[in-house]
Amino acid sequence: MTKQRLGPPSGSRDFLPDEALFRQRVLETVRAAFVRHGFAPIETPAFERLETLSGKYGDEGEKLIFKILKRGDKAASGEADLALRYDLTVPTMRMYAHRRNDLPRVVKRYQIGPVWRADRPGRGRFREFHQCDVDIIGSASPLADVEVLLALAAAIDDLGLGRFTIRLNSRRVIAGLMEAYGVPPDRQAEVSVVLDKADKIGHGGVAEALSGIGLPNMAAARLVADLTAQDWAAALRRRIAESGQGREGLAEVEAIAGYLRPHLTGGTIRRDPILARGLDYYTGPIFEFFADGGAGSIAGGGRYDDLAGMFLKDSVPVCGGSLGIERIMLLLSARDVTPTPAGADVYVTVWDEHARADGLRLLTELRAAGLSAEIDLDGGRIGKQMRGADERGCRFAVVQGPDEKAAGQVAIKDMTSGAQETVPESDATAAIKRLGTGPD
Repeated sequence: MTKQRLGPPSGSRDFLPDEALFRQRVLETVRAAFVRHGFAPIETPAFERLETLSGKYGDEGEKLIFKILKRGDKAASGEADLALRYDLTVPTMRMYAHRRNDLPRVVKRYQIGPVWRADRPGRGRFREFHQCDVDIIGSASPLADVEVLLALAAAIDDLGLGRFTIRLNSRRVIAGLMEAYGVPPDRQAEVSVVLDKADKIGHGGVAEALSGIGLPNMAAARLVADLTAQDWAAALRRRIAESGQGREGLAEVEAIAGYLRPHLTGGTIRRDPILARGLDYYTGPIFEFFADGGAGSIAGGGRYDDLAGMFLKDSVPVCGGSLGIERIMLLLSARDVTPTPAGADVYVTVWDEHARADGLRLLTELRAAGLSAEIDLDGGRIGKQMRGADERGCRFAVVQGPDEKAAGQVAIKDMTSGAQETVPESDATAAIKRLGTGPD
């Protein structure tokens, strides 16, 4: 008999309680930031019709769609008609096209949930992972782009990740670059892909890669010369400004940066004329967030006004962005940063079997006051119960022994500092809130 493999499938993970709680706290912190910026939740199914996802992600993305084979009597055909969602954006636009009349004129939406890609697993790269998206549907104003950027920046600030840089560009700038340097239409997609790798392979690597694409000699020489100039960004912008599309793109990037800059607390903005982002559906401003210290991209997005046109007869302005939440979680874990839990964790000990009813009553009072609380189930020595509270990651333990019971009191121990305070039993809930873990 073949021994059954017990580990999860490659590219997926199991999470033990501490890991799952950490992830929940991270996601709750992100959700709270999105809600604070006026975004409301929208949910879509974990799978979509294959036709809905096809043709939206470029040639490379198309290969990574997890297809679901037909079921029942048609299973033997080996054909697929459904697929696990590749991202949260395309399903949202499909939903918007279907339920447009039930939604306000301008939709500010967020969604947090798993997506699936048939990618090669590696460190920080999974086949099943979470995305945290915000989108604004129905507004062409640059303030919509700014609102998306501010929501993502606030979430990163609230997570305590540290400082970051926003690289900002526009697809119109990229189009102007292609025009200004004379890149033929049939080579533009390849050139965009190469430019987008600049942060990984450096400008020297970009110049080398461009030489193998088959560009006209003049176009390649001018582009390589500007990319390797001391102030390469200024050199490219001067060249891009020779194009009408390029000038429009540079202007919209400058406008967004101007609105955004005074309101960023944890980050800086860098106008990056070669940032391209790979997805086919971007039409205007695009951006990526990079954590300072060389940790790589932690968020990205842009404007994709034409995506709704794949589902509707008319185009609808849309902009949005997504946190690279799995990479962010890895960075937080490496730096030993854990977001503050949303409520109090209180562990109610049980002195003996006669104290069970009192323990349950206190447990109910704590929960009714909005605190998270649990009770020791097995009893036994208080020292053992304290170890249980510590294992469960609880911030406070509440003890009521015979002396406290006779005096109508309880002892509250802070499991982090070791400090202990004895208060009247009727004040237990207020005391725990005062000590800083529960809601007001």
